Amino acid sequence: MFQTFLQIPRRRGVMVAPVVAILMAIAGCNPTPSETASTTAPDKGTPAAPATGAPASPAPAEAGKKLKLAFVTNNSSDFWTIARKGTEKAQKELPNADIEFVIPSDGTASDQKRLVDDLLTKGIDGFAISPVTPKEQTQMLNDAAKTAIVITQDSDAPESNRTCYVGTDNVAAGRQAGEEIKKALPGGGKIMLFVGKKDAQNAKERAQGITEALKGSAIQIIDTRTDDTDKVRAKSNVADTLVTYKDIAGLVGLWSYNGPAIRNAVKEAGMLGKVKIVCFDEEDETLAGVKAGDISATIVQQPFEFGYQSMILLAKIKGGDSSSVPADKKIIVPTLVIKQADVDAFKTKLDGLRGRKPA
Repeated sequence: MFQTFLQIPRRRGVMVAPVVAILMAIAGCNPTPSETASTTAPDKGTPAAPATGAPASPAPAEAGKKLKLAFVTNNSSDFWTIARKGTEKAQKELPNADIEFVIPSDGTASDQKRLVDDLLTKGIDGFAISPVTPKEQTQMLNDAAKTAIVITQDSDAPESNRTCYVGTDNVAAGRQAGEEIKKALPGGGKIMLFVGKKDAQNAKERAQGITEALKGSAIQIIDTRTDDTDKVRAKSNVADTLVTYKDIAGLVGLWSYNGPAIRNAVKEAGMLGKVKIVCFDEEDETLAGVKAGDISATIVQQPFEFGYQSMILLAKIKGGDSSSVPADKKIIVPTLVIKQADVDAFKTKLDGLRGRKPA
């Protein structure tokens, strides 16, 4: 049975108590969810009132009928490997459900729409999605919510008729990053932010949190560079910044692959240690950079919980039980700050979740 990162949060979108253990090793795995991709892909709160203009909830599942559920990512980053493990645990606990793990090929809103349309055509009962551009996709989510249960995870679409959000409080996570930036640059300086898309809700909220944390300090955010989830462009954005701004003091990566892109570009420029780096998530190269001292800190989420909790919630709601949906329609999974001294223990447990043998 899989063990989760943390105790599952159960109340009204408020963060849970301090972490006793980040995660535990996993043992065994029953049949895994099927996978759909556009390329070959490698608890109780007050029931929420429906949003204004929201359609009625889909009818409860018919007795004896298998549920069709899906988890839709926003790109093909290794970050989602851990979320997949969460859906696999949910699959073990939901023998009356088939779960698909859906990966867009190019990380665009249009590709996500195509995949969602495919799921609806197949009669999906509910899905959890990390929307790439929430405002642009609000109508798509509203249309889908007429026939299926829609949950957002990782990145929210609060203006849509989604039933619930399962994921990080990204403003709070941004504040955590901001505090680490201040520790890395006690004398102040200019910094640049990097992300796939500015319009993604998690990107906006993380930037907001960083800005709030840096208010009143001598640290200045010059700009935010975007890459449309193109990893080559992500790295070139950093290289260009280092050339254009000779006095740049810090670089901040808001999405998982931005950390490795920043570290590689800074290394090639011979500026490791001279330019401070703070980033998000737990890609292998990011953790290696933190352990080596190249990256000051990384703010990690718990994608395992995104996968597990969203699938369990979908099954409950489809079964007619909405009691686990908090009044504010948010189930918050806390974030953690990983610094140099934390890496070895964190990586050992993370490898367990990924099914890897210790190095």
